[in-house]
Amino acid sequence: MNTRRHLLLAAAALAVSLSAHAREPKELVIGTSSGPYADQIKLGIKPILEKQGYKVRLVEFNDYIQPNFALAEGSLDANVFQHIIYLSKFSADHKLALSELIKIPTAPIAIYSKKHKTLNEVKEGTTVALPNDPTNQARALVLLDQLGWIKLREKTDPIKASERDIAANLRKIKLLPLEAAQLPRSLQDADYAFVNGNYALASGLKLKDALITEKISPSYANLVAVRTADKDKQFAKDIAAAYRSREFLDVTNKYFADYAKTDYQLALEKTR
Repeated sequence: MNTRRHLLLAAAALAVSLSAHAREPKELVIGTSSGPYADQIKLGIKPILEKQGYKVRLVEFNDYIQPNFALAEGSLDANVFQHIIYLSKFSADHKLALSELIKIPTAPIAIYSKKHKTLNEVKEGTTVALPNDPTNQARALVLLDQLGWIKLREKTDPIKASERDIAANLRKIKLLPLEAAQLPRSLQDADYAFVNGNYALASGLKLKDALITEKISPSYANLVAVRTADKDKQFAKDIAAAYRSREFLDVTNKYFADYAKTDYQLALEKTR
């Protein structure tokens, strides 16, 4: 009888626990930049997580500064907008305990123009807008070096390249550093502009219209960031699993076909 009574009490306690859980649904607040990474969550990740009982709320930002502070202070559970180079530097500079959770399909940085149809029209005085944040500016400068428009000093670290590392301005171009979010608008005045993929797509530009696109290295693949203390929590594992799922791979192929896929997605495609 005692055993039966204990089982009944345990069942009652479980029922109460489940009832309480039902009254208090799990909510995940995810910060992201407006555009494709928000769309990835809306179209692919949110539906997967909501099937698991989460309530997912998106907060969209228009800069690269606020999302990490909001994550560190607890206003967000995760954010999606940056690569590991930016995250590492920002976290170190501001003493924030943030970590990479998982890399995601990424739209590359590329050169666009509304005034020229090719890159061959560059000449002395050509204006080139590029990001002013250090990590994305380095990407632009490396690509300009590869194009032969500038020459970087020997042994320049490609991840840390800055305007100070320009040894020669071979085509005598004029560089216009701007905040990343302003670069699509700069196409009204500048001859060429480097635009991050998320801001390009958010502004109506198409990746296929770029005059040249970088080949993304793992260092520049975008990622999901979480507080370091949360990295092994169940919600973080569930977010990572959603990105690794075949369901999200199908969403990527349907809506984000021009993006650089992650290693786990490429591996998953081989198992079809």
